[in-house]
Amino acid sequence: MSTMRLLLLALLFSSSFARAGCDPKIVNIGAVLSTKKHEQIFREAVNQANKRHGTWKLQLNATSVTHKPNAIQMALSVCEDLISSQVPRDGDPLPAPSPNGIVIPALSLSCSSLQSIHLSFLRTVPPYSHQANVWFEMMRVFNWNHVILIVSDDHEGRAAQKKLETLLEEKESKSKKRNYENLDQLSYDNKRGPKAEKVLQFDPGTKNVTSLLLEAKELEARVIILSASEDDAATVYRSAAMLNMTGSGYVWLVGEREISGNALRYAPDGVIGLQLINGKNESAHISDAVAVVAQAVHDLFEKENITDPPRGCVGNTNIWKTGPLFKRVLMSSKYSEGVTGRVEFNEDGDRKFANYSIMNLQNRKLVQVGIYNGSNVLTNDRKIIWPGGETEKPQGYQMSTKLKIVTIHQEPFVYVKPTQADGTCREEFTINGDPVKKVFCTGPNETIPGRPTVALCCYGFCIDLLIRLAGVMNFTYEVHLVADGKFGTQERVNNSNKKEWNGMMGELLSGQADMIVAPLTINNERAQYIEFSKPFKYQGLTILVKKEIPRSTLDSFMQPFQSTLWLLVGLSVHVVAVMLYLLDRFSPFGRFKVNSEEEEEDALTLSSAMWFSWGVLLNSGIGEGAPRSFSARILGMVWAGFAMIIVASYTANLAAFLVLDRPEERITGINDPRLRNPSDKFIYATVKQSSVDIYFRRQVELSTMYRHMEKHNYESAAEAIQAVRDNKLHAFIWDSAVLEFEASQKCDLVTTGELFFRSGFGIGMRKDSPWKQNVSLAILKSHENGFMEDLDKTWVRYQECDSRSNAPATLTFENMAGVFMLVAGGIVAGIFLIFIEIAYKRHKDARRKQMQLAFAAVNVWRKNLQQYHPTDITGQLNLSDPSVSTVV
Repeated sequence: MSTMRLLLLALLFSSSFARAGCDPKIVNIGAVLSTKKHEQIFREAVNQANKRHGTWKLQLNATSVTHKPNAIQMALSVCEDLISSQVPRDGDPLPAPSPNGIVIPALSLSCSSLQSIHLSFLRTVPPYSHQANVWFEMMRVFNWNHVILIVSDDHEGRAAQKKLETLLEEKESKSKKRNYENLDQLSYDNKRGPKAEKVLQFDPGTKNVTSLLLEAKELEARVIILSASEDDAATVYRSAAMLNMTGSGYVWLVGEREISGNALRYAPDGVIGLQLINGKNESAHISDAVAVVAQAVHDLFEKENITDPPRGCVGNTNIWKTGPLFKRVLMSSKYSEGVTGRVEFNEDGDRKFANYSIMNLQNRKLVQVGIYNGSNVLTNDRKIIWPGGETEKPQGYQMSTKLKIVTIHQEPFVYVKPTQADGTCREEFTINGDPVKKVFCTGPNETIPGRPTVALCCYGFCIDLLIRLAGVMNFTYEVHLVADGKFGTQERVNNSNKKEWNGMMGELLSGQADMIVAPLTINNERAQYIEFSKPFKYQGLTILVKKEIPRSTLDSFMQPFQSTLWLLVGLSVHVVAVMLYLLDRFSPFGRFKVNSEEEEEDALTLSSAMWFSWGVLLNSGIGEGAPRSFSARILGMVWAGFAMIIVASYTANLAAFLVLDRPEERITGINDPRLRNPSDKFIYATVKQSSVDIYFRRQVELSTMYRHMEKHNYESAAEAIQAVRDNKLHAFIWDSAVLEFEASQKCDLVTTGELFFRSGFGIGMRKDSPWKQNVSLAILKSHENGFMEDLDKTWVRYQECDSRSNAPATLTFENMAGVFMLVAGGIVAGIFLIFIEIAYKRHKDARRKQMQLAFAAVNVWRKNLQQYHPTDITGQLNLSDPSVSTVV
């Protein structure tokens, strides 16, 4: 170790109050110094302070001892040589800081003193943890967003880790508040601070850190920040050299300890370290410390009443009441003319505005390549030699060529099918006849106990896109389905205010996945935490409903007229027939003849009139039995006109009912009253914890709709779509690309209304992903060369229902089944009537035969009667006429 790190400088204050009003106050300043030479410098500094600040009221007196390596001897020397020694004349010595609890401020040159234990310590040098400010600024200047922090698990290591993480979190929180949507992506990335990819800790004194460094080697970051003691740093350097982690592409940022003493022997060429400017100039620090104390003493004596300090070093448990006040005065002191620069203290009593030299190890020699002036890093990049002898600044990361891809089952973007018995994927073909490109993927297992995941086959729009990106950007991949089946939203953890992302978003942010390749909607909430590529599919939200397919019934041919009209037409037929019969019957011209010699024609009978009336209505032609009178014919013409109008109207309406689809009462869009004013009679929903769910939750004007949907939302889009088909759900609100595809494949579904909340699907990556720009460029090129258009045609826009919906409207058997049934009914009625006619004819023939037999019997009786009674009775009976009945 250097002398500076072993040196302990303590300034002990004591005062002697004047017994007479004209005597000055003498203040003793005690010091523990490393050498006799520094004691002389200390006395000279006190004399200079008296010349600068001294008055007749106050004088400073220098008292010092030489530092001893033994702590007990050193404490005894302080008590015997400093505390117990009497100051000139009437001076009462001020006790030194001791374990008994006396609070006496002290200034130290040690970087590693534990201020959490020594509360009264102030330092003229910053602690090692303050070097994190320089590291952070260097990461910003060199645009290194991927860093690995390796620290020893001791006070200094934990302090450095905490300091750096605080700086990173503050920068990240400022970046999140920035409305980066109005900036271009590159500008936003440059303004967003770096982030530690991994923090690795090891126990001090560990001799084997190989496993730790192997873990670091697997990460993408190649910028390694090391905070450890000299010996521990040497151990890390040796192991890193064995693992080839000190060559080209790597960057080592270290502090002052890590390039000192034994650590410097093993440090690799190209390492960037720090050295505190004037950090080893003990004389300069003594001068600055005395100047600050002198200034604080004068301020204290001018503004405050100073109490008597406790006496003695042993057995004294009193606390000097002025001690905490004096510490506050010291901490608020500002000395801008210091030899080591501006001297100020922060709230912890540490030196602020420390300046560092940035050193670069070249050919085993430290070369200054820049400075840190307390706020900014200034470097000469041309002088820096990086690990491996490189002169160009390393990128700071190595892009992993094997990525973990997370996706979700969402047709047509991702289809998921089980593997075959032999572990392969079944061969299938697209609509163009090309083989479907399938990849093996793993997914949550719900059937086989003891196996958390199961091998599956994935294919679709997003899988084809993934294969394309892998070929263009030369990476390999492993695909797995998201464990909880969700896209990703923020959830409260154990009902606390802390929120965490679930679904694919959660897996990406937790490191379980490197990239999301799925139909993930780009929105503001997600873009605050992850990086989205340029959209590979533009879309919006739409509404899916079940198509009301018109069904034809047997009486569909009667639908053009209402039942009342049919009854009136039927009644009119019979009323007209009766009127025709009566007019023709009572007309004097009802039996028309051309001349007197011709026989008169029979008048129109009621049956003929009925036949005439139906014949005119059904346009079946008029044969015999037309009306003969002029009045009846006038009525017949009017009836014919009536029939023409009725038949024409019926025919026109029949075509509309049987051929053309009647307009359906569908949802008109997001502003439809059935959506804006929800009721239990009309149920609509979306998918739980999805981007659509977030959209409705965030929109104040849609809060009523959200409260209704929240009670009915489904776990997945597939379940909701099936619920619409089963009439369990009246409307489903989801991404237009998915719903339009489903409507094109399932002909009982249809999308309705205009698109709203237009957005796009993008590939998700972490903010610090090195792939983000390359992925966006590859997607833009795929749009330009038509690859995305081909994917759209292959997976999204091919239709199975178009040929049916766009075909000319034609009548089917279902439309005309009622007419055929009418004909069948006529046939059945005809057959039934013919049997009645046959039966009636047989009955009539049997009666005629009976009459003939009766006439024959009468003739026989007459002949017999004439033989036995010759009296001529022919005058009384006309037996030759069979129509005359004979009564005996």
